[in-house]
Amino acid sequence: MFKSLLFSTLCILLPPLAAAVPVTPAKLVASYWLDHSAGLDISGLSFCNGELLAVSDKNSAGFYAVRIGPGSAQLEYRPLAVGLETPPMESEGLKARLVTLLQPAPAADFEGITCDEQGVFLVSERHHRIAVVAPSLRAAWMSRRWSEAARERGYMQKFNGASEGLVKAGGDFWIAIERDRRGLVRFAQGSNLPEFFELPAAAGLDFRGRSLDLTGLAFYDGDLFTLERNAFAVCRRSLADLQAKWCIEYRVIEEAPENVYRETRYGKGEGLAVDESGIYVVLDNNNVGRAADPGDRRALLLHLAFPEGFGESEVSLP
Repeated sequence: MFKSLLFSTLCILLPPLAAAVPVTPAKLVASYWLDHSAGLDISGLSFCNGELLAVSDKNSAGFYAVRIGPGSAQLEYRPLAVGLETPPMESEGLKARLVTLLQPAPAADFEGITCDEQGVFLVSERHHRIAVVAPSLRAAWMSRRWSEAARERGYMQKFNGASEGLVKAGGDFWIAIERDRRGLVRFAQGSNLPEFFELPAAAGLDFRGRSLDLTGLAFYDGDLFTLERNAFAVCRRSLADLQAKWCIEYRVIEEAPENVYRETRYGKGEGLAVDESGIYVVLDNNNVGRAADPGDRRALLLHLAFPEGFGESEVSLP
């Protein structure tokens, strides 16, 4: 308990260090245009009991299973049997309150998905709450809250730049705070008390003058994986100190002529999942068509290989 509190205190007080870590170009195993994804803005990914699940920030009534076949992938919709009521509003900025009032009541703006033996968990950026979906597909809000404490510490100062990713690592929940400034929230197993952590920068990542951000989380082989969208990067980080062990950079893949979307001000990566076969990143295109075919507004799923020489499972490239 003392070590956990000491680590939390140090991560709050000390500025993040830019650690020198290997940053290598990502190797593409395969890419898939997700059928039936136009307009959904797929925003989160997770492997759950061998299935790849996804969530949409435009549909609060369910989530999706990603069915990957030879050369193609489809979304299979899983509607909630019992939906979610709007939870009590917490202290928000004026702009956030106005948008909340204007949005349809069921709009939760889900941005992350994870799971355990109890069911599936979804994080809402509108409400800054976690919903638990039982195997029966009945959904309910969990009691954990973090928005007020986060704002007191200087996080979540920008509208639509807050609760962005979710993963359960062991018994702990981790939530990504997207940008300006970015960080992590942890709820230790059995606790409703949020702990806040800075994310140490990784030297060698190029954010091209844009916000250092954090848009997706995954947990695999004892480590935390972070999707750092504006650097087109995925980093593997130690849970002990959050320092990056290595990063891969996929900008060339996302901006290839056959893949790039018509709007490129910011990176598109929002969902991250990792298993023994490699790293999966889904691009949230905000319903914008791709440059090569403006009428095609589907999301793109990238399957990337682990970097060579770091002990991960071997992935055979085609």
